[in-house]
Amino acid sequence: MTTTINETRTETYSATNHNEAPRPLTGEDVAKRATIGLEYMTYEQLEEFGNELDAIRQRMLDDLGKEDADYIRGVIKAQRGLEVAGRALMYVPFIPPAWMLGVASLSAAKILDNMEIGHNVMHGQYDWMNDPQIQGRDYEWDNVAPSQDWKHTHNFIHHTYTNIHGLDKDIGYGLVRIDEDQPYKWKYLGNPIYALALMMVFEFGVMAHGTQWDEAVKGKVKTPEQKAAFQGRLQRAWQKTGKQMAKDYVMFPALTGPFFASTLVGNGIANLARNIWTFNIIFCGHFPADVQTFQKAEAENETRGQWYLRQLLGSANITGHKFFHTMSGNLSYQIEHHLFPDIPARRYPEVSAEVRALCDKYGLQYNTGRFSKQLFSVAKQLVKYAVPPKDKTKWAKKYQRKWAKQAAAREASHNGVTTTDDSGAQDAGVAACTWRGLPMALSRREISKDAVQQAAEAAIGSLGRVTAIVIGATRDVTTEIGSFATEMFEIREASRRADADETLIIPATPPVDQTNPPA
Repeated sequence: MTTTINETRTETYSATNHNEAPRPLTGEDVAKRATIGLEYMTYEQLEEFGNELDAIRQRMLDDLGKEDADYIRGVIKAQRGLEVAGRALMYVPFIPPAWMLGVASLSAAKILDNMEIGHNVMHGQYDWMNDPQIQGRDYEWDNVAPSQDWKHTHNFIHHTYTNIHGLDKDIGYGLVRIDEDQPYKWKYLGNPIYALALMMVFEFGVMAHGTQWDEAVKGKVKTPEQKAAFQGRLQRAWQKTGKQMAKDYVMFPALTGPFFASTLVGNGIANLARNIWTFNIIFCGHFPADVQTFQKAEAENETRGQWYLRQLLGSANITGHKFFHTMSGNLSYQIEHHLFPDIPARRYPEVSAEVRALCDKYGLQYNTGRFSKQLFSVAKQLVKYAVPPKDKTKWAKKYQRKWAKQAAAREASHNGVTTTDDSGAQDAGVAACTWRGLPMALSRREISKDAVQQAAEAAIGSLGRVTAIVIGATRDVTTEIGSFATEMFEIREASRRADADETLIIPATPPVDQTNPPA
């Protein structure tokens, strides 16, 4: 499509061959077939399902043109106007309504930059325009997360491996337990608190997520190349954070002279508003009840139709009016975004009817609901998965190994076999419990020993991890402090139960290690 801009300049828009979409997951065994979706349809139907969505995608691409280009340029113009107005009104804090209007205007500008502009432009949704100002590979947004690292963790990792345990790092963001198949740890008792803290500093959480600090903490950064890449991510995070802090909390407040303090507070409120809004939109699109997760084994060598199905089942929409959808970057249509991440998000409302019709045709769930409904559902999930599961196979493997080791030592002790294991299983002051039908027990001395040992490990481990996360993100510090606090709570309660000679019941069969495969 060719559009005349003025007498001397023309722009050619053609998105027919535009393709920034992720690829389906492949495995080493090329003969293996993915099993995703077989409970809903046959392989032949999955192929047909994929072809129908490909056809919808191509129709949208063929139709992109001047209207879409004008839209994004209009949003950018509006965002800049809101930011200028907001910063200008910071010069009149002695007129409270004007100052509050300035804060609201700046908040809206930051939300638009983050959601409808930054997120969507960096997905390559407008690369077909060939406009250097909105090219996904070069765009930088107005928050502390470097775009280069966000695009890797989000565009590639998250959108390629959506909701696959061990591969998609966005499942709980390494901070909260939001799905039954996440192995349980005692630190998840603080789930709601961690989520609240993350919401307040969400841009820092996104920044820390992009550094992939969890890989370093787990000892997976070993080779010189891996260490250099990690250091590069840390350096970019430091530099971007420094620039953003200087801009919002030094330069712009200083420009208002005697109103430095009020401007600094106003900028802080605007950033907080943006953090809260983006957190809630993203969590409501990914973590309500009935959103499905998957295992790597069932997704390997998936077809295009299975990839589409995984995106659909692993996302949720939020209903609302046009203004709401614009302020959410149209990520309120999270299902359509995951199906077509490189298509301009303004097209999602019109294509949602076709996607929903396909869901009806194949008997698939189309997860959607009003904002309050999805928000309440996420909150319930956070509370539900904070509670320790009764099924011990749902716990992290470090606990399962410990229980298996203790049980083996007690069984050996019962059979009269001498063991050098320091589990305390041979202690005389015991209370009855059962393992494979045999009377076994844990002593007060054993639990007291474990309490001291675990307290020391928790303190040293938390201190080491917090020191390792040198970026200084508030989210990370909150996570580790919360982890230590909950572990201490566990230890204290265990000691109290021992002092009261409470009986500890060990499962009738050894726990089975059902943790997720490594990424």
